[in-house]
Amino acid sequence: MAVQQNKVSKSRRNNRRAHDSLVAANPNECPSCGELKRPHHVCPSCGSYADREVVAMADDIDLDDDAA
Repeated sequence: MAVQQNKVSKSRRNNRRAHDSLVAANPNECPSCGELKRPHHVCPSCGSYADREVVAMADDIDLDDDAA
């Protein structure tokens, strides 16, 4: 079983944990609708990626009442 030989000081412990903090998100503005979106991801509000629509949004699809 691993048991430490000497006490680890607060400074050494905190230096080890210096890189464990969370990084804030970096949202970009969508070029087509202007909403904030994650970089290199499809825009959740308009469904476009790189100035073209890749996902048809639910508002744009016409569903028949009997088909649903």
